[in-house]
Amino acid sequence: MSTVNTIKIATHNGHFHCDEIFACFLLKNLPRYANAEIVRTRDPKILAECDTVVDVGGVFDAEQRRFDHHQKTFTDTFHSLRPEKPWTIRLSSAGLIYVHYGKEILQELLKKESFDENIRNHLADILFDKMYETFVQEIDAIDNGVDIGENMKIHTNLSSRVGYFNPAWNDPNPTEREEAGFKQAMELIGKEFLDRFYYYIHEWWPARALLEQAIAQRFDIDPSGSILRLDRSFPWRDHLYDIEQEQKDTLGETIKYVLYPDSNKSWRIQAVPLNNKSFENRLSLPKQWQGLRDDELSTKSDIPGCIFIHASGFIGGNLTYDGALAMARRSLEIGNSNKRKNEE
Repeated sequence: MSTVNTIKIATHNGHFHCDEIFACFLLKNLPRYANAEIVRTRDPKILAECDTVVDVGGVFDAEQRRFDHHQKTFTDTFHSLRPEKPWTIRLSSAGLIYVHYGKEILQELLKKESFDENIRNHLADILFDKMYETFVQEIDAIDNGVDIGENMKIHTNLSSRVGYFNPAWNDPNPTEREEAGFKQAMELIGKEFLDRFYYYIHEWWPARALLEQAIAQRFDIDPSGSILRLDRSFPWRDHLYDIEQEQKDTLGETIKYVLYPDSNKSWRIQAVPLNNKSFENRLSLPKQWQGLRDDELSTKSDIPGCIFIHASGFIGGNLTYDGALAMARRSLEIGNSNKRKNEE
């Protein structure tokens, strides 16, 4: 092993891939690796002298900091190493480093932001899953030969673009080009990873925080706990399903409607879909209201200020918050009444 002053991260030389470059980038975001030298070799003697080895060497041993995944005996997934996690794609060297160091890396990145410690720790837990699901997992899948395209081969994913930095077969100076390409590819991967990270903390997270607050206050809106009030329009659907999964023992799928103001300062009522890809709702707005507008809808529902109900019953509008809340409450009453009739 090298000394503290000469920390070395080893990976293989020759044709490079997204996973080992990403693994190196991740490690260098930890203070102890920030000034580490990246050694590219397949020589066992040199590998033995390095502190951490990724994607080469034929050994996976986290305690010894050996992170190869090419050996026949390797079958690990995020789920096998962390049984509480759902992902079952076989890990690449990037996934191995992420599983073992990802939370710590995210915490280091979050230290540079103006969050207090409790929020920082909470956000690190959430992003640990989110960054794997939306960024790292794809790299693992592609490196392990999983076809991520349904009807065509995709040539513009991150792994493909990294591959283009390798020297051409007829490059007159392949060794020089290989080293330059490795560094360029690391810059590309690092930028995209950090772009995704900053998107989550500066755009995605603020919306989630607002939704968490609305969920916590849902019983103040209606005793059923089935109606949420948002004081501004923001993307809430993805967050709702994530939070419900995290709080499935206490929250479940009790939330049926979300109320929020629109750009005209009137209020919308939106039914919650069955899932993030579904066009069916947990409880659509009443069938007898669907497709109606304005006075006709207000008369039918006996609620003033109604603007519309979509023909499919997934969304509607009212001039005021109180009117939208009355529509949600009446919809719950009708839905519960219909459910009782169907059970009789």
